[in-house]
Amino acid sequence: MKDQSKTKQTLIGELASLKKRIAQLEQSESERKQVEEALRTSENRYYKLFKHMHSGVAIYEAVEDGADFVIRDFNAAAERMEKIRKQEILGRRVTEVFPSVSDFGLFSVFQRVWKTGNSEDHNVSFYQDNRISGWRENHVYKLPSGEVVSIYDDVTDRKQAECALRESEEKYRALFENASEAIFVAQNGKLVFFNPMTSMITGYRDMNFASRPFIDFIYKDDRDMVLNRYVRRLRGEDLPRRYDFRIIHQSGDLRWVELDTVLIQWKGKPATLNFMTDITERKRAEAEKRRLEERLRRAEKMEALGLLAGGVAHDLNNVLGVLSGYSELLLAEIPEGQKSRRHVEKILQSTEKGAAIIQDLLTLARRGVLSEEVIQVNDIVSGFTKTPTFENIRDYHPGVTFRMECDPNLLNIKGSPVHLEKTLMNLVSNAAEAISGEGEVVIRTENRYLDKAIVGYDEVREGDYVVLSVSDTGTGISDEHREKIFEPFYTKKAMGRSGTGLGLTIVWGTVKDHNGYIDVQSRVGEGTTFTLYFPATREEQTAPPPRTPVERYMGRGETVLVVDDIAEQRDVASGLLKKLGYRVHSVSSGEEAIEYLKQNRSDILILDMIMAPGMDGMEAYRRILAMHPKQKAILVSGFSETDRVRKAQLLGAGVYVKKPYVMETIGLALRKELDRATV
Repeated sequence: MKDQSKTKQTLIGELASLKKRIAQLEQSESERKQVEEALRTSENRYYKLFKHMHSGVAIYEAVEDGADFVIRDFNAAAERMEKIRKQEILGRRVTEVFPSVSDFGLFSVFQRVWKTGNSEDHNVSFYQDNRISGWRENHVYKLPSGEVVSIYDDVTDRKQAECALRESEEKYRALFENASEAIFVAQNGKLVFFNPMTSMITGYRDMNFASRPFIDFIYKDDRDMVLNRYVRRLRGEDLPRRYDFRIIHQSGDLRWVELDTVLIQWKGKPATLNFMTDITERKRAEAEKRRLEERLRRAEKMEALGLLAGGVAHDLNNVLGVLSGYSELLLAEIPEGQKSRRHVEKILQSTEKGAAIIQDLLTLARRGVLSEEVIQVNDIVSGFTKTPTFENIRDYHPGVTFRMECDPNLLNIKGSPVHLEKTLMNLVSNAAEAISGEGEVVIRTENRYLDKAIVGYDEVREGDYVVLSVSDTGTGISDEHREKIFEPFYTKKAMGRSGTGLGLTIVWGTVKDHNGYIDVQSRVGEGTTFTLYFPATREEQTAPPPRTPVERYMGRGETVLVVDDIAEQRDVASGLLKKLGYRVHSVSSGEEAIEYLKQNRSDILILDMIMAPGMDGMEAYRRILAMHPKQKAILVSGFSETDRVRKAQLLGAGVYVKKPYVMETIGLALRKELDRATV
């Protein structure tokens, strides 16, 4: 019984143990199923992730000890990127499907990762085969199973954009660094970004721009304008983009620049982007052009006024010539001691004063007669200071001191003493007039050699000059008036009291007739200096010829044909010539002279150069020579020697005599020409 009971207990224990084991097995199976379900869920989740990832994923299995790799899986994104179907490539070798994989280093990455187990990024690989071309960015790692996984993205668009950006940056950097104009950004009053040309134009190095406000580099007279525009532009005001101003170059020179500026954002703050060009040479050229245009304008104005004055002088000369001629004839007929003789002498003196006025008009017309005497300007100065005119100037301005500083070794010039003395008189008179109360006028002469041209009111060319200057300590001349002082009748004086307004015009004309130059330097409130430059000569002065006795130029019964369009001139000339012993016939035009000489002969002609209407003296003489090739003639005119006069002389005409002529002048000219041997 006991044994049976023990067996039963054993069986019960074993049964309980079996049931417990069965229960454990059932629990283990349940857990296994749970794990399997979890694994299936996980695999399903990651497969979906693998399948639907935007990045391409490829799984490779190494073969032949890593010599090659077989494609085991390929997701949809990889198919799209590589333009290939997974079913076509699974189980195939990588080098077979993607032959270019070795060319860009990716295959060696697969091999290193498989051998070392270390993941590796192959940042950008370039693929190019018969299907695709572009850039891929890869991340490669090794699975516990030994397979190699490559996760990659198509970065072609980004890479192309980066390349385009880099090319653009390189292009604009090249333009920026090699630009022919300065390019810079101004912010907070300083240059925060600039190209090399900025330094080249200004002469300053980078450190100067970084440490100093840009306004320091601008010329003081332009700073307020530039700063005002800069501030207003930063406030958003609509201003003209382009304007000019001056900068101070590192050398200290002033440079003109043209600035083109726009408002921008620089690192999130307002700034200006500026393009600056050096226009110094352009400004100089423009200033030179304006100066030349102003000189041309003045010359044209003087020429126009000169034509008017010349016409008036010509007509007055004819009238004055008649008065002078008849006065000489009357003096020859009135015995010494008679009262009427004094009246005629007064008339003759008045004609001389009238001739001086006409000479002023001819100087204005640039048609004044300039003798070619060798002159010592110091003699002109000393002679003028002894004249009654100078004494009158001194008496009228008792508070003015006159001082002479003359170079004792002064060179000579060639010209007209009468014109130069009148020029000096006008300058000294004007200088004294400019002083109110006490002051000083300095007359100075000196030799001056210019090795290069100087530009002032006039442009004085290089050469040897005798310089005559007149300075005063008067009120000075403003820039506005300085440009007009040489114009006829432009005067600040009281008309009728201190001049006619022709004084400085006479100065200008005289200087030009002497082939000289004039400069004017003046400051308001400090005074004025007129400087005249006359070409120097090495010729020596000669003594003036003595007065010729009348017997030396008397006629010997020769015939003279007077050709003049003014009846009174013909009458005067005829009267003077008859007194000298000539037989005289007169005609009123060149055409009449030609007709007369067709039937008659004349030993000599007195031929007026200007006759209207009809042919002038030169043309008449040319036609007369066609009939009488050895015909002698002297030329007369109220104007100075012209090209037509010189052409007539080249044809064979003799000396030129200016109207109004006196008996001695015309007599000597006739005698000289008649005594000249003809070839």
